[in-house]
Amino acid sequence: MTTTTDPSQQAPTPERFFRAVNAYQQTEAIKAALELELFTAIAEGNTTAPAIAARCQTAERGARILCDFLTIHGFLTKNGDSYALAPDAEMFLNKNSRAYLGGAVGFLLTPHIREANGSLTDAVRRGGAATGEGTLKTENPDWVKFAEAMMPMMFMPAQMAAAELRKGGESLKVLDIAASHGIYGISVAQQNPGAHIYASDWKNVLEVGIRNAAAMGLGDRYHPLPGDAFQTDFGTGYDLVLIPNFLHHFDVPTCTAFMRKVHTALAPGGRAAIIEFVPNPDRITPATPAAFSMMMLVTTPSGDAYTFAELESICKDAGFSSVEPTPAQVGVSTLVVAHK
Repeated sequence: MTTTTDPSQQAPTPERFFRAVNAYQQTEAIKAALELELFTAIAEGNTTAPAIAARCQTAERGARILCDFLTIHGFLTKNGDSYALAPDAEMFLNKNSRAYLGGAVGFLLTPHIREANGSLTDAVRRGGAATGEGTLKTENPDWVKFAEAMMPMMFMPAQMAAAELRKGGESLKVLDIAASHGIYGISVAQQNPGAHIYASDWKNVLEVGIRNAAAMGLGDRYHPLPGDAFQTDFGTGYDLVLIPNFLHHFDVPTCTAFMRKVHTALAPGGRAAIIEFVPNPDRITPATPAAFSMMMLVTTPSGDAYTFAELESICKDAGFSSVEPTPAQVGVSTLVVAHK
């Protein structure tokens, strides 16, 4: 006997509607659990509501209800009165894990982003952010929050990208566009001992990357280029240009014009490394890269998550000779390399 999960073959139910309408509760539950260090408390061996409440300094009733809610949504498991972390929570939400991602809420749940999503109806009508320029306003302080909050989340993807790019040869002069926390450029510098990194971003954001580079012993090889990436004079002669999570903020003509600027900055035979959320041609799979288009709808005037075919077209129209996706897994993103 076989079963099917095709929704069209199932009896109608309002369950999906109620889950969607109440999804904000899950957001707030995760936020509260991270603020209370609930996942870390359980990892430390506090597995019952009284023990969790004592460790997190909460009411026992509050700890029990929050833990039950997180169990319903798959972040915890429960056996009798004892709670345990689900594997994803153990890896990503326990502060003692090297892969801890909880700090990312410092950017993902900023008031501006939450308000932008609250104006989705207007964004759909406009075809872009209801507030006009959205997150792209000059020296937006939210990007400082991004740089501070997201570096741990980007550390492993940056290491993977740097290792993959090293296979193509040593890079000595490297431009890191929208450098933010700097970890992509820093990772390349770690794997290319002679490399100097030229980091482009807003001045207030670059301060975070400068601190990170100094902390990792690379301050003398990390050179800031403050200002608007569309206006900054990058110079020329780069072996490698890093473009992590940047193009999705803009429409195709703007991306194409920018990639022409990147093409000019590269030395003959140089490479541009584009790191992006890349959906399949159907634009609904894989779920996380495909759904990223919604974030761009509410926070930018015209950004999008681009398919590989669209990125390839942008790069070739900008003068690049060849464009290829790499097999490396860069978190939920794809590393695309364009050759001059």
